[in-house]
Amino acid sequence: MKNRFLWAVILIFSLFSCGGRINGSVSANGSAVFSVEMSLGQRISSVIRSLNSAGGQDGSLILDGNAIAKSMSIDGMTSVNLRNTAPAAVEGEIRVSDINRFLYAGEKSGFIKFEPKTGGGSCTININIDNGPLVLENLSPEIADFLSALMAPIATGEVLNKSEYQQLVASFYNKAISDEISASRIRASIEFPGAITGVKGGTFSGRKAEFDIPFLDLLVLETPLIYEVNWR
Repeated sequence: MKNRFLWAVILIFSLFSCGGRINGSVSANGSAVFSVEMSLGQRISSVIRSLNSAGGQDGSLILDGNAIAKSMSIDGMTSVNLRNTAPAAVEGEIRVSDINRFLYAGEKSGFIKFEPKTGGGSCTININIDNGPLVLENLSPEIADFLSALMAPIATGEVLNKSEYQQLVASFYNKAISDEISASRIRASIEFPGAITGVKGGTFSGRKAEFDIPFLDLLVLETPLIYEVNWR
């Protein structure tokens, strides 16, 4: 259980993160570079430390940046380098060779659609209850297995609303953990190949789009998460 809980938290990094920050740029050829920062909340960190201790493991690192990097063998990705800045904090860089292939496993889970055009282009991200489990399976079967045990909709495909999922987490751990997850947000700032003309689900200035995503929305997918950027 201790390892499965850790992998569940690693999901937070890979599909953005529980209290994390992403800065990046996408090139016209579909390649991309992202710098990421992730830190776990105090209550989640305490749970992981307790589980590691109960299992007789060294508790010096709550998150292991090197181990996370080695686990991320993903189609469409060139490299991933992560390092610890604190026992429960990781930062580093991910390089993607083809953003359309990132976590791709057929049309159903092709959740990123990058379309360069003459004089502009568009990029759409669509994560929903249908493709979420496939995206997870590509990321790591271990993460998918654990979140299935927790009945998280992004893993199981089950239809739950946010209130129902919060109650599930509170009963499995406690309300403090549920509250910490509910308060977590993912903030991303991405630069695109040209001047942005419109953004769905965020804001923009010049070539840069900004997104602020509640982590609970990602886990539950009560409604699809759809983000679109158009540029010229």
